[in-house]
Amino acid sequence: MNTPAISVKGLSKKYRIGIRQKKNDTLMGRLVSLVKAPIDNFRRLQSMSKFDSDDESVHWALHDINFEVAQGEVLGIIGHNGAGKSTLLKILSRITPPSSGIIDINGRVSSLLEVGTGFHPELTGRDNIFMNGTIHGMRKKEINAKLDEIIAFSGVEKYIDTPVKFYSSGMKVRLGFAVAAYLEPEILIIDEVLAVGDAEFQKKCLSKMDDVSKGGRTVLFVSHDMSAIKKICPQTLLLNKGHIISKGDTSTIIDNYLSYQPGHEILVKINDSVIEVHDFEVNISEFESTVSINYSIKKSVKDLFIGFVIIDMHGSIVLKTFDLQNSQNTNRESGKYKSTFKFNTKALTPGRYSLRFNIMIHRIRWITKESPVYIMEIPYNTRINDVNVDGILNEIGEWKVD
Repeated sequence: MNTPAISVKGLSKKYRIGIRQKKNDTLMGRLVSLVKAPIDNFRRLQSMSKFDSDDESVHWALHDINFEVAQGEVLGIIGHNGAGKSTLLKILSRITPPSSGIIDINGRVSSLLEVGTGFHPELTGRDNIFMNGTIHGMRKKEINAKLDEIIAFSGVEKYIDTPVKFYSSGMKVRLGFAVAAYLEPEILIIDEVLAVGDAEFQKKCLSKMDDVSKGGRTVLFVSHDMSAIKKICPQTLLLNKGHIISKGDTSTIIDNYLSYQPGHEILVKINDSVIEVHDFEVNISEFESTVSINYSIKKSVKDLFIGFVIIDMHGSIVLKTFDLQNSQNTNRESGKYKSTFKFNTKALTPGRYSLRFNIMIHRIRWITKESPVYIMEIPYNTRINDVNVDGILNEIGEWKVD
């Protein structure tokens, strides 16, 4: 019987979260609090190392997780924001320790969890490649043998001898993935960080991960892109609020993941240095439907693209659109905006879809990583066969920006 690449038993991780301290409104109460402050501070310091089960300041990011990953298996990990996906990968990557449980990992692990992970900002891209290879136990000769491939795949040849601190987020991700994939780890762990890259690079990454898995190496892949999960992961694990809901065939798990009541929302606050998203509206009617995004621009910006994708119950993208893709003027001054997409409802096959918002500064960086999701349903009395088409839809509607 083959030894599993990863074996997790009873894994739990808890954190202490901040609790707002009560304040007294009276002068006498404040004086008493001032006198008792040293004692209260000492008790709070002692409580930092204690986790009582009924303590409201304790948050369980993961609780009693059990699963195995076979050698050469490609496992997708999905779940809504706050499900515990990133915490799980950080523990498996030995970045943070578990609170309890047993983890057996058989093989060398390479991870790409956040933009710039493992890079020293003062070193050049070339120096960081050698540093990462050395950390993974590779000799200089072995790294040299892979160096040209890593640089070519990353697409940062022109800047490879420039300090990484001057790289954009996309450049760091491209180089980080190339290093992680080409230094031949037995186990490759990839988080949603690939969402920062453009569509062409994401396609290269998925192809490379597929090649890595066919070479007998193990891959763990976290993503909100169900089509990407479905493409390369035969098996998928679904997390929710720190618990494993199910693990099995990817198509079945994705159906479970998307099986929520219509209108179920997952709101993620988007408050970037450039844009703040206030809310969004989705209105589905028999003939014409709208998707609206209300936001504020904090400072003048060029090539800010705001849009969304619609994903069917099988995890395939059926519509991908941005509000400025056909516009000549891509400058946006500071102020409040509303972008509305009006589309022909009959262009979509009746059924349930998930809608995920995308915001990016074109060719520079993605602003959304784990974006808001809205579950919507197209009624069964709306379909007209000669309007509906298979694959990605293009011209089924139009944008208006106020």
